[in-house]
Amino acid sequence: MKVTTIGLDIAKSVFQVHGVDETGEVILTRRFTRRKLLPFFAKLPSCLIGIEACATAHHWARELAALGHEVKLMPPAYVKAYVKRSKTDAADAEAICEAVTRPSMRFVPVKSPEQQSLLMLHRTRSLIVRQRTMAANALRAHLAEFGLVANPGVHNLMKLIARVFDEADPDPAVPMMARKALSVFVRRLEGLDDELRVLEKELLDWHRQNETSQRLAAVPGIGIITATALVATVSDIQAFRSGRQFAAWLGLVPKQNSSGDKVRLGGISKQGDRYLRRLLVIGATAVIRHSKRRDTPVTAWVRGMLEKKPARLVSVALANKTARIVWALMANGKPYHPYHTALS
Repeated sequence: MKVTTIGLDIAKSVFQVHGVDETGEVILTRRFTRRKLLPFFAKLPSCLIGIEACATAHHWARELAALGHEVKLMPPAYVKAYVKRSKTDAADAEAICEAVTRPSMRFVPVKSPEQQSLLMLHRTRSLIVRQRTMAANALRAHLAEFGLVANPGVHNLMKLIARVFDEADPDPAVPMMARKALSVFVRRLEGLDDELRVLEKELLDWHRQNETSQRLAAVPGIGIITATALVATVSDIQAFRSGRQFAAWLGLVPKQNSSGDKVRLGGISKQGDRYLRRLLVIGATAVIRHSKRRDTPVTAWVRGMLEKKPARLVSVALANKTARIVWALMANGKPYHPYHTALS
């Protein structure tokens, strides 16, 4: 019997395969090591392969697609409902095989190596920013023990550090032993700043070569970081039928708990990509902060909302609006116009 559909449960070294024919009868359940997986699929006739969208999934999807198979990635949360009883590799593979054939299943587009490389730049930059924040907070806390307090911002902290470590006139409030301990954090901050500049230059160079990223960067609240992250993450904007569906995928719509005729809306669902959602909300917060300086349809809408709602709620609402604009720009391929009627 010919295998038509396969559920593939991937891991680091061991892979479980569950295959069925066109009638749904199970005709293949095997376990493979990493070395034997691709040779097996190279000999297998072309079929549909389902994989959970987890670590290394995009790599295996590209490899199997190169062998002539149709590969579909699915969010693990959507596959979990098809697991029967105990969780094992065999049960997971069976659930994947069942889920990939459902007509209502939602799939994750396979990312290219370039997209994954760009996302690695973003993830690395995000990690370095967190490490820099940790080092700066440690410096602030230690300096405060000697009565030295800097205003908010890394720039103000570096001015204080320059005064403490001035070789010509060092601050007498900080003993030599403490100064040696603090110098570890100072060198760490300087090294992290250099690494950040290198990564951000790479993102800038890629941004200048990508037309879609440049169009997105023209939207208020979206800069080079957010624009490149959007292009790298959203490989197929046509997977979303509307801007609202795209905003819902980012978790920027209210969570519902409705029944019958009663509609209950809560806070935002916070589902989807947390990194993109955070960037959009931060960008919206920046637009709100500078809304009084410029007079555009967006800032007019923001000022009207601020009269009725708290600033944090308005920032999320503006992030939702920005996500819808992003969907329209990516779906239609048109440049952003601040005075378009859709923004009023």
